[in-house]
Amino acid sequence: MNPKLKIGILAAAALVLIAAFVFIDLPHTWHYALPRRLKKVAAFILTGGSIAFATVIFQTVTNNKILTPGIIGLDSLYMLIQTTIIFAFGSVPLISTSKELNFLLSVGMMVLFAGLLYKLIFHKDGRGIYVLLLIGLVFGTLFNSLSTFMEVLIDPNEFAKIQDKSFASFSNVNTELLWLSVFVLVLVFAYAWRFIKYLDVLSLGREHAINLGLPYSYIIKRLLIIVAILISISTALVGPITFLGLIVANVAYQVMKTYQHRYIIPASICVSVIALAGCQLLAERVFDLSTTVSVIINFIGGVYFLYLLLRENKSW
Repeated sequence: MNPKLKIGILAAAALVLIAAFVFIDLPHTWHYALPRRLKKVAAFILTGGSIAFATVIFQTVTNNKILTPGIIGLDSLYMLIQTTIIFAFGSVPLISTSKELNFLLSVGMMVLFAGLLYKLIFHKDGRGIYVLLLIGLVFGTLFNSLSTFMEVLIDPNEFAKIQDKSFASFSNVNTELLWLSVFVLVLVFAYAWRFIKYLDVLSLGREHAINLGLPYSYIIKRLLIIVAILISISTALVGPITFLGLIVANVAYQVMKTYQHRYIIPASICVSVIALAGCQLLAERVFDLSTTVSVIINFIGGVYFLYLLLRENKSW
C-alpha cells in the first residue's frame, strides 16, 4: 500500500476518534462542555505530536528502537522538581499553585539539565551517544532516589499531591499554557525541519553517516537539544507518559514498513493522537475516570515492550 495512503488512513482514524471523544454524550449544556473537550483535544495533539516526533528522532540517533528519551532522566527530573517544590515551599505559596510558573520552571530546568549533560558528554572527542545514555540512566536513578527520600519526609496530604503529578492528566490543562506551548513548539518544529532530511542517513549508523559527508556531531547535538525541548514541554504540560513514545514509534515502523522519515514521522504523530484519544475515551466512558490515561498507556506499553524484547531475542 502507498505510504501516503497509509498516513491518510491513520489521520482519518485519528479524526474519527477525536470526533467520538468530542461529541459522544455531549450534554445539553454543550456551550460549557464543548470548549473543555476541545482543550483536551489540543493537548492530545500537542503532547502526542511532541512525544512521537522526539522519540523517532531519539531512536534514529541511537539506532535503537526500544529506547525512549526518558532514559536520559527527564521524566525523573520532572518528578524531582515537583517533589522539591512541595518539600521546600509546601502547597500554599505561589510557586506551588501557579501552573504558569510551575510550567516555565519545569521546562527551564529540564532543558538546562539536558544542555549541561550534552555539554559534559560531547565537549571531548571519543565520547559518544552511548556514554550519554549511561550517564543519563545514572542521573535518572539519582533523581528517583532523591524524590523518594523527600516523599517519605513530607506531610501525607502533600504526598498525595505529588502522586497526582506523577500521572499524566488532560483534565486540568491550562489554556494559557496551551497557547504558550503552541508558540514554542511551532518554533522548535520550524528549526527541526532543516534536520529531517538527515535522519534517513543517520539511521544507517555513525560510520556510514560520516563517510557520506554528514557533520555528524553538529547534527546530533542539535537533534538532541530538540528532543530535550519537546519532551520537556510535553511532560510539563500534562505529566510523564513513560511508554507512549515506545508504542507509537514502533507501531509507525510496523505500519509504514519504510526507512523514510518523511513518512514515519507523520505516521507516528497520527498513531500518538489515536492512542491518547482512544485511551482518554476508555478512561472516561469505560472506567468512569477511576483510572488515568497514563496508567492505561503504561500497562499497554509494558506488555508491548516485553513483546519487542522477545521478538528481538528470537532474531538473534
